[in-house]
Amino acid sequence: MTGHRTDAVGPGAAGTEAVGPEAVSPGALGPEALGPGPVSAEAQGPDADSPGAAPRGVGGRDVTTRLLRGVAYASLPAEIAILVCLVAGVRIPPPALVAAETAALLVLVVGLVTYRRLRRRGSTAREALGELVPVPVLRLIGHELRLMASLALWVARRRSGVRPGAQPFPHARDQAALMYGFAFVCLVETIGMSYLLADWPVVHAIVLVLDVYSGILFVLGLHAASVTRPHVLTSDALRLRQAAHVDLRIPLDLIASVRHELRFTHEKTEDELNLTVASQTSLTIELTQPVNAPRFLGGARPVRIVRCHADDARALYRALTKAVAAV
Repeated sequence: MTGHRTDAVGPGAAGTEAVGPEAVSPGALGPEALGPGPVSAEAQGPDADSPGAAPRGVGGRDVTTRLLRGVAYASLPAEIAILVCLVAGVRIPPPALVAAETAALLVLVVGLVTYRRLRRRGSTAREALGELVPVPVLRLIGHELRLMASLALWVARRRSGVRPGAQPFPHARDQAALMYGFAFVCLVETIGMSYLLADWPVVHAIVLVLDVYSGILFVLGLHAASVTRPHVLTSDALRLRQAAHVDLRIPLDLIASVRHELRFTHEKTEDELNLTVASQTSLTIELTQPVNAPRFLGGARPVRIVRCHADDARALYRALTKAVAAV
């Protein structure tokens, strides 16, 4: 079932031609913002290639930075293994424990020194961080932090990214019952596992932490992110969001047409982005040129058609039609 089309606004109503570069969401950590690209010669300064400077690796990255990332990749699994052994009560020889913790501290110190050096060369905070940490890791960490921040905003009954003069359009109502149902199932599963594992205290503690965080808090965080991060319409752009992982800014002068169109089925197409809520979208936006909607782990994804949903889809359609016509 693809719904029906009730009305549309085309480029003639907007009265402008598409201009400007591709828009990237200011809230999303895209590959352009975090990608571990080379630092330019201008940013390095006049002494960057002096004999005393650190040697450069393939692609412009410091050999020190490449070595640091390799050591970090090796030490992280070791730290996790040590933590699991300690929680399980396995005795680790003191020399091995001291050596592992010393190596982890050394990696941290060298990372901080490298970060400061990159900042002095002119790199932004995100660029310097992107040199040290892979983009997918940064995006995963950012996603988790946004979920936890959304829980705090939800409790405080506040919203994110809604500035004075902007029009917010909530979109979480139709999925609320489903999310609360998931959270209840996770709670029941947590209680059941606690009862079954009562005779194994260590396993019980580990499973309890995993259940509470990855089950209850994660599900509630997804819903809280949808509640506190509504779609936002300003005088020059439409900001579409979904939970904590999609934040797409579309300039109004790139919108070719808008349709109020209810859909319950969506085929996966490379140049289309479907921001479904409870498996439905109610608004279809066609663009004059692609905008970049980064994938979850940072890969670029140009899209020309965006479908979204709002609690009051007709109100969003009317407001967006009026805003596009005024550009």
